[in-house]
Amino acid sequence: MANPMCRQCPLRARYDCNPRSLLGRLWRWHANWCPGWRAYMNSLPEEERKALAQKYDLKKFL
Repeated sequence: MANPMCRQCPLRARYDCNPRSLLGRLWRWHANWCPGWRAYMNSLPEEERKALAQKYDLKKFL
């Protein structure tokens, strides 16, 4: 089951505002292996999942 917090994650919001910030980079690193993020991405419709994967350069979700 997908984690509903991933949609509104405060660290993700930090990344969106400033990808080079420490917390933004921490979220980006975390998104590569987080089981909650993986479940969230896999629960999305294909088009939305691909759009987020491109936005965050997460090649494994393309």
